[in-house]
Amino acid sequence: MRSKFDEELAKLNNMLIDMGAMIEKAITLAVSALVQQDADMAKQAIAMDNEIDHMEKEIEAMCLRLLLRQQPVARDLRLISAALKMITDMERIGDQAADISEIALLLTGKKYLKKIEHIPQMAAATAKMVTDSIDAYVKMDLSLAKKVIAYDDVVDGLFDAVKTDLISYIQKDKAHGELAIDLLMIAKYFERIGDHATNIAEWVVFSITGKHVGEKNGA
Repeated sequence: MRSKFDEELAKLNNMLIDMGAMIEKAITLAVSALVQQDADMAKQAIAMDNEIDHMEKEIEAMCLRLLLRQQPVARDLRLISAALKMITDMERIGDQAADISEIALLLTGKKYLKKIEHIPQMAAATAKMVTDSIDAYVKMDLSLAKKVIAYDDVVDGLFDAVKTDLISYIQKDKAHGELAIDLLMIAKYFERIGDHATNIAEWVVFSITGKHVGEKNGA
């Protein structure tokens, strides 16, 4: 009976990895659409939101089956409870990647007066946080989960850098205010993705230690 339960847990881990890969792809497509002003990439990222939503429902169903059928012990309950919490944040990350792509779609015909630097850095940092947080869950790696939580400071620092850039941008020419607001919204979405990745890592800590250090609001 236990071996069957372990097989199901392994399947759950693989599903989480697949969902994480989808999210990472959606983030990559979103930022590429923005930087390259590529409408097709933006549309692909928007379409991926439905795939991510579907995967969330599949994982949720798997978790509920494990809870109802397998009579898990305390540690298993923490693992499954953490997975249920994690997929909520993962689904919201998919939503935010789609939101970024919708703005990128609107910007495809507009000229950027300066190179967008810090936003792609934010995208790379948040994608890494998502991947590492899921790896930490699968490997039960407490140290990696804590590194993800600490890394959110890097994303917050990049968000501050974007704000500083855009304030300077508007001060030089107020005609670019609308574009600056759009770019600030995109940066804010990436900051929220970082918050959600932090939440995921905090649930990993809970699954290992039984202690939850407090959820960040990144809705």
